[in-house]
Amino acid sequence: MSDKTMTAEEVVSRLHSGMTLGIGGWGSRRKPMALVRALLRSQVSDLTVVSYGGPDVGMLAAAGRIRKLVAAFVTLDSIPLEPHYRAARERGAFELTEVDEAMFMWGLRAAANRLPFLPVRAGLGSDVMRVNPGLRTVTSPYEDRETFVAMPALRLDAALVHVNRADRLGNGQYLGPDPYFDDLFCEAADAAYVSCERLVDTAELTKQGPPQSLLIKRHTVTGVVEAPNGAHFTSCAPDYGRDEAFQKRYASTPWPEFAARHLAGDEQAYQSAAGEDA
Repeated sequence: MSDKTMTAEEVVSRLHSGMTLGIGGWGSRRKPMALVRALLRSQVSDLTVVSYGGPDVGMLAAAGRIRKLVAAFVTLDSIPLEPHYRAARERGAFELTEVDEAMFMWGLRAAANRLPFLPVRAGLGSDVMRVNPGLRTVTSPYEDRETFVAMPALRLDAALVHVNRADRLGNGQYLGPDPYFDDLFCEAADAAYVSCERLVDTAELTKQGPPQSLLIKRHTVTGVVEAPNGAHFTSCAPDYGRDEAFQKRYASTPWPEFAARHLAGDEQAYQSAAGEDA
C-alpha cells in the first residue's frame, strides 16, 4: 500500500484538455473547490463536466473551460440558479445534457459497475426524452414487459471529490448528514482525486465516525490532497457551513472582477482574500 498524497497542482498536472471530468458534492455543498480553483489556474479546457452542479460548474463555465455539461441541475442552493452558469448557457457557450437526478445517479451506478446502461423509471412521462433525443428505452424481458429509460453509463476519465477526513492511502470519510454520491463518482472514473479537510492516520478514521462514514475506498482513489477549507465557499458540515456572504458576492460580481480578485494567485492567496472579505 502506497502513500497517495499529492498537491492540488500535481492533481491538475494529470488532467488534460478534452477529458470527461466528474465533480462530486451537491449544489453548493461539499464541492472540491480547492481542486477546481487549481484547475482554473491551469490551461486545461474543452472539458465534458459531469456534476450535480454548483459553483464548480459556474466557475468553469464562466472561464470558458466547458465544452459539454451533463447535469441534473446547477444551483447555489440558497440562490436557486447559478448565475454564471445561467449566463454561459444563455449565450450558448457549451452543449448541455440535462437529466433527472435519479437518472444521473443511475448513470453513475452503471459506470461504477462497468455496464453500458441501467434501466430506470425516472424520466418516463416527462420531456427528458424530448430534450435528449439520444436517449433510448428498453423493455423488460420478463412477464411484466415494462418499459424503462435506458440511462447510459456516465463514464469518467477523472473525478474530483472533497471529504472531511482521509488517510494517505486514499480512504475518505464524510462526517456530515449526507454522503451525496462521491463514492459513485470515484468508482465511475478511471482516476479519482480526493481532497480533504484533514489528513489523519488510518486508525483515526474509525474513531471519527461509524464504519459507514468511510465513504471512499482506497482502491478507487489515485491521489489525496490535504486542503483545509478546501470546499469554501460551499459547505462542509460539520467542519463549516456555506459562506453565504461570500457566495452572494460571487453571484453578484462580474466574472472578470471576481476572477481577478480571488483566482489570480495560489490557494493561499485565495484563502487570505476570502478571509479579508469575511
